[in-house]
Amino acid sequence: MTRLSLAAPAAALALLFSPLAGCSGPEALEITSVGTTTEVNRNPTAALRAEADAFLDQYTRGMLPLYYASALAEWDANTRIVEGDTLTATKVRRANEALAAYTGSESNIGRARTFLESRESLTDLQVRQLDAILYAAAQNPQTVPDLVRERIAAEAAQNDALFGYTFRLDGEPVTPNEIDRLLRESTDLAERESVWRASKDVGPTLTGGLVELQRLRNQTVQALGYDDYFTYQVSDYDMTREEMLALMKQLNSELRPLYRELHTWARYELAEQYGVPVPEYLPAHWLPNRWGQDWTALASLASGADQGGRTLEDALAEKTPEWIVQQAERFYVSLGLEPLPRSFYTRSSLYPLPAGASYKKNTHASAWHLDLDRDVRSLMSVESDPDWYETTHHELGHIYYYLAYTNPDVPPLLRGGANRAYHEAVGSMLGLAAMQPRFVEAIGLEVDPASDPVQSLLREALNYAVFIPFSAGTMTEWEAALYGENLPEDQWNAKWWELAKEYQGIVPPTPDRAAVGAPFNDAATKTHINNDAAQYYDYALSNVLLFQLHDHIATEILDENPRDTNYYGREDVGEFLTALLSPGATVDGNELLERMTGSGLTAQPMLDYFAPLMEWLKAENEGREYTM
Repeated sequence: MTRLSLAAPAAALALLFSPLAGCSGPEALEITSVGTTTEVNRNPTAALRAEADAFLDQYTRGMLPLYYASALAEWDANTRIVEGDTLTATKVRRANEALAAYTGSESNIGRARTFLESRESLTDLQVRQLDAILYAAAQNPQTVPDLVRERIAAEAAQNDALFGYTFRLDGEPVTPNEIDRLLRESTDLAERESVWRASKDVGPTLTGGLVELQRLRNQTVQALGYDDYFTYQVSDYDMTREEMLALMKQLNSELRPLYRELHTWARYELAEQYGVPVPEYLPAHWLPNRWGQDWTALASLASGADQGGRTLEDALAEKTPEWIVQQAERFYVSLGLEPLPRSFYTRSSLYPLPAGASYKKNTHASAWHLDLDRDVRSLMSVESDPDWYETTHHELGHIYYYLAYTNPDVPPLLRGGANRAYHEAVGSMLGLAAMQPRFVEAIGLEVDPASDPVQSLLREALNYAVFIPFSAGTMTEWEAALYGENLPEDQWNAKWWELAKEYQGIVPPTPDRAAVGAPFNDAATKTHINNDAAQYYDYALSNVLLFQLHDHIATEILDENPRDTNYYGREDVGEFLTALLSPGATVDGNELLERMTGSGLTAQPMLDYFAPLMEWLKAENEGREYTM
């Protein structure tokens, strides 16, 4: 199971500049020396470019310290959460307000717009930077300063409410990690339902805050001409809301046959495990994930899966969490990439808090680029199991992406992914690579080989393929309705379960939970709804992109079967990654993919990867009833 991560701090880096723009070249000024006098000859285009450079330099120098201060405040708020701590919340609010006032200033908006009126005379990198400035400004337009201040305060309060919440099971406090463990391991349906319901109790406490955020996010971006917040976020891909929704439907359609087989298989296998009749749809509490987005733990139900041999879980149980993080770094270094800055280890928050700690922290794995330079950190709660082993490799993928595009050729405004999906794709691809059998063997983990390779494919499909209906369907369409249609509060939960049934074939434990006006808010229990809003299609796109990149590395660089590769120690893979990552957002993501792999975005490599599993599932499901 991969714990999907944020590639940036949630609130401060919601201001992150989009995959758009850089500095101009030396042609801006023509300088000739006449005796002791330097004469600067300008033509109109050169003069315009020189003025644009001066503005971009001035803007960047003013933005960076404010950006860093905001990110540092957010880091403190996410890593040390104390109930009733108003001082930290005040620091976050003030730091974010200062950054918002700068990035959204009427002066900066006006100057960027003026330059872009002559975009055909500017360099591509200048245009990208100027577009990035306007994209960031739409989060914080000082044409509506009161709205911006309200939104910043509301986001900080929502973050505190989400991560400061104490989950309880049978009246006793329980950690999110323990909830996840019980949902993976328990075979008692009554216990499972109790655990699942406990995981959703936080939802109603977030409703009031999300009502405000729905209004404030929409009104803020509308001040700069966007229809709604979802449309604003989608514009980062140079797409309309309708175009993105159509693309998500296409991905769901292409991968539906595989998901349909997995859904049918899971219904029958779980019914047998629990000793109950086969349901038409999957009850949510039957699944090993709070949102039904990852079913990896169900791989153990497959016939022949329990071979009694030594598993990766057994091997990792003998290692410390510190070993897992350090081993992930060794992997990247083996590719020829640089060691992590020492400050990564001294400043990150990598492990669970000790029992009895006087504070809490955000338990959602994330990677942070706090200063758009060398201050890179990760927030995790690493434990010695396969889930965190894969997640750690994923998070360090983000970190190495940050380090790759932190170079003199990429101005700070463009230190982001080629598009947002790239960050997640790279992290997930390297997490996938770290789980493959020959890789595991290469790093010295003693695991008995699977007698049937299809079992490994099943595990991977229960992660990556199962995730598509959740990300491209349930999450994306719910947030599109929340912002694009101003979905009323009393319909939130009904809409959530309507989409979960349509796309995932999942229903709540009892039908009343999906009724209009039901006193639940199950959507808000998902972190991203609150603090990384209207961007979840990034993850769906990344899952398709990662298989395309992995297929290219396997077939064109390693000359290996994509289902059983070993990246470890391959500096030629590192060279490919460096070429892919180092341009940051100075290039168009689609053009970069075409150049690096020879093809535009396609789901075919993902379908090809799971083709043997598809045949196995059809055989397993012969005679079974399909309901999707």
